Amino acid sequence: MAEPLWDKGWRGELGRLLEIVALVGLVVTQPLLDVLGRSPDFFLFHRADPAQILLLLALVTVLPTAAVALLGALSRLAGRTTRALTHTGLVGLLVAALAVQVGRHVTPLRGVPLLLVAVLAGAAGAAAHRRWRAPGRVLRLAAAGPVAFVALFLLASPTSAVVLPRGDGGAAGTAQGSAVHPPVVMLILDELPLVSLLGADGKIDAGRYPHFAELAGGSTWYRNSTGVSGWTPNALPAMLTGRYPAKPVAPHYSQYPDNIFTAFGGLYDIRAEESITRLCPPSRCEQPVTPEQGLGVLVRETGKLLGRVAGPTESAVDPEDSYREQTRAEAGLDAAEPVPADPKFRWDSLDDNQPARFTSFLAGLKPTTRPTLHFLHLLMPHSPWAYLPSGARYDAPEDLPNDGAGWVDLARQRHLAQLGYTDRLIGETLRTLRANGLYDQALVVVTADHGVSFRPGAQGRGMDAIKAAAGEVAWVPTFVKEPRQQAGRVDDRNWEHVDLLPTVADEAGVRLPWRVDGRSARQAPRTDGTKHFYDRPGEPVTFPGGVPAPPPLPTPHPLVGTEVRAGPAAGSARVADLAAFTATDPDTGALPALVWGDVPDRIPDGTLLAVAVNGRIGAVVPVVPADPGGRRFAALLADDKLFHAGTNQLAVFQVATDGTLRRLSLS
Repeated sequence: MAEPLWDKGWRGELGRLLEIVALVGLVVTQPLLDVLGRSPDFFLFHRADPAQILLLLALVTVLPTAAVALLGALSRLAGRTTRALTHTGLVGLLVAALAVQVGRHVTPLRGVPLLLVAVLAGAAGAAAHRRWRAPGRVLRLAAAGPVAFVALFLLASPTSAVVLPRGDGGAAGTAQGSAVHPPVVMLILDELPLVSLLGADGKIDAGRYPHFAELAGGSTWYRNSTGVSGWTPNALPAMLTGRYPAKPVAPHYSQYPDNIFTAFGGLYDIRAEESITRLCPPSRCEQPVTPEQGLGVLVRETGKLLGRVAGPTESAVDPEDSYREQTRAEAGLDAAEPVPADPKFRWDSLDDNQPARFTSFLAGLKPTTRPTLHFLHLLMPHSPWAYLPSGARYDAPEDLPNDGAGWVDLARQRHLAQLGYTDRLIGETLRTLRANGLYDQALVVVTADHGVSFRPGAQGRGMDAIKAAAGEVAWVPTFVKEPRQQAGRVDDRNWEHVDLLPTVADEAGVRLPWRVDGRSARQAPRTDGTKHFYDRPGEPVTFPGGVPAPPPLPTPHPLVGTEVRAGPAAGSARVADLAAFTATDPDTGALPALVWGDVPDRIPDGTLLAVAVNGRIGAVVPVVPADPGGRRFAALLADDKLFHAGTNQLAVFQVATDGTLRRLSLS
């Protein structure tokens, strides 16, 4: 008996749908869930609750498949032949997209060559699907893949602990005899190499960073202090549990039940502002003050992630660059404190610029009847670099390179500028503690989880950077001010950040109910100077200790700061966002302080360009080979006194070998 046409057609449509499910699962669902499953910090930073994560999971899994399947189904309106050809075309496109991702992993091809190979692979895949039945059968079996990908994400990935948390923290610590429990103030900075703070003499550069120098002058500076990982989801739990990273798990209380918040919770009130961890369980901590950022932010950032994992070129963007702290104004918070009269700093706009978590932290620094642990992990001076030392903000392209000729120097300049702003926040913290009467009686800890390398060819904080520049990645500033400590001192013992919790617990009179790998500063120093660093949990690398020497600061070009008059014309340059210079309002706290653009090919690489605002040179930078965005120069104008309200005159000059300046016309 012949099979009814409607039944045969239904089965054919089901088969086509399964093939689309399989291919979209491989092209979209699997790579996205793989990255997101290994990045619980993405959801923790954006303060996504389980319902939002599950909704995002549904969108990632269903929406792309539904869109492609609907396109194919609509083609049936034009007839069975058109439907078949459309399906074959969709299969070819998806195979090509898959080939791009596979090619990036298994071949050195990038960009246009990889796209050409992917197009050929897509055409071959479409032809094979059209000619033989076997490829379609394999794809229909592979339609079970997305179900497996979702199951792994929910049940086995590090992010599963954030979606389906289990447990509510470990045992509380107990008092050490009749110990007094002082207020504890902990400020954990992020991506701050010790060497960035040092002058040529190995001391804190008080001229550039007066408030860090002030902090060092009244605390114990553990100068030989190192983080244990270049990745915050591994480094911060090690600091707050006293244990080296052992497993790749979420920085979540269900995975690290024994941490400072659970240990102090029985004796202390906890006021914790975490950024990309959630180590404080709900039973110990109040809900965050700043609002959740919503599903829209998750969808937007996930879309950007898909563009990076599916593109034919390597992404130069650090995923954590999306972890931009909200300002007080963006979060809708009130000002933390009246601003002091300090002519050195734009205090009038501090409350608009400072991140919301810092504002909330300052607002909580007040005496209380019970001992209180005040904790803040602040993503400063971590990229994205957006602040000048004055506190003014500036915009920059997300894909601006951090490595390569000229770009490494610019990245370090931007880092140091944001460090100058961070120094101001340290000063505001010390001022608030003194104004509220907490400074003398409190245990104050300021440190960073890890550093970052600005070594050419090894920029960042992974293993390449550790091998090339361990002194920039591992060594971090660590200051511990004991209650009633008056004078500063330097301690060069072999400090590793697993020592932080046992030291704080001893100073706070809290006995930890679990074994730690670290050693309290009240104990004798280690006799072994070996450092331990974990690029991957459970896989330590070791290197010798010793305080690193700071890299020399670049000598400012003698033209910087000088006045310049219009010189002879020498050609042209293209500059991004020239309109920003025609309507500048410094009172908004934002300035067009980063200038980037292109120059004609006839201007050779290495040629110096002087960038001036209102007749004064603010930076001298080299012309470099064009980056993927077509940019051949970029200059940071770190001195906001170059700008005034209203129209500002931007000028770019070509610096001849004899020092002559030739103006380039701008467009």
